[in-house]
Amino acid sequence: MMMIPRRNHEFDLLGEMFRDPFFTEGESKVMKTDIKEKKDKYIIDIDLPGYEKENIKLEVEDGYLTVHATIDNDKEEKEEGKYVRKERYMGSCSRSFYVGEDIESEDIKASFKNGILKIEIPKKEETKKLPEKKYIPIDDE
Repeated sequence: MMMIPRRNHEFDLLGEMFRDPFFTEGESKVMKTDIKEKKDKYIIDIDLPGYEKENIKLEVEDGYLTVHATIDNDKEEKEEGKYVRKERYMGSCSRSFYVGEDIESEDIKASFKNGILKIEIPKKEETKKLPEKKYIPIDDE
């Protein structure tokens, strides 16, 4: 009869498996974003799965559009048992995009459907004029 040594009673096979780099490579809590340029506007698609529309806020300040999103930890259902692995992000995150000084909040359209926030920003020409080039003459000595 062969004796097989018993592993520590705290050993968690699934936990060990999911700690492998294969499962953790490339994990990110950053809002995954696609930006598309069209003739007259930019379209930003941001993945926000699990978020509610009421917990997403957009603001424009000093030429930057900032997206804030929050998932409330307290609203998660309390169930018996322990988590073997927990990957879903809980908490707050935000991301900013430079949209230009001439863009106002009224210019931006946003919608949220199926966990994707879609933002449309019109292209506007900068009203600031660049200074004219002035050449400096070079004298003969």
